[in-house]
Amino acid sequence: MTTQVEAIYGVIFDLDGTLVSSELDFSLIKAQIGCPCEQDLLDYIAQLPSPYMREEAMNIVHQHELIDAQHASILPGVADAVNALKAKKIPMAIVTRNFDKAAAIKLQNNPLPIETVLTRSDAPAKPDPSALNAISTLWNISPSNLLYVGDFLYDIQAAHNANMRACLYAPDTTPAYADQADYVLHDFIELVTLVDSYSKKIELC
Repeated sequence: MTTQVEAIYGVIFDLDGTLVSSELDFSLIKAQIGCPCEQDLLDYIAQLPSPYMREEAMNIVHQHELIDAQHASILPGVADAVNALKAKKIPMAIVTRNFDKAAAIKLQNNPLPIETVLTRSDAPAKPDPSALNAISTLWNISPSNLLYVGDFLYDIQAAHNANMRACLYAPDTTPAYADQADYVLHDFIELVTLVDSYSKKIELC
């Protein structure tokens, strides 16, 4: 029996904790806006009962994100891996839960050869697959031929919700949910080897 393994024709990245560093203190942010520790921050803000409360809460989030953006730096191995993928003409994009201004500052201070960037200002936040689906459509590449790389559970969930393969970046410790990912990277440069191994459809007999 012959099984076909889908090629990887494009790579989409998360931003914080994947391409650049982030020191956002979500426990502090949640405490400041009254969000329970176990609840998703953006979901909590969305269900606040008045537009004023939602705006005030989001302003606090924005302040933290903008401060964090000023201190972000490219993570080890990222520049080499991204440049290697560019040399191989692999299309690349970024999908982040950041808002647009914070993402723009991070990428202005840490330039990478990735032009397509979608933030939560452009599409619903992960794990909603809308942004990933939009890039699949933009590139005219089947989701099954795309890889989404991120460092958190939402990244894995978003990839699978979009029918893409999920690659978890776990440079330090491997989280309990790592087994939900299709691939786990501990060193970013391993990504190039992974994409190379699926650069053509492989038939396993």
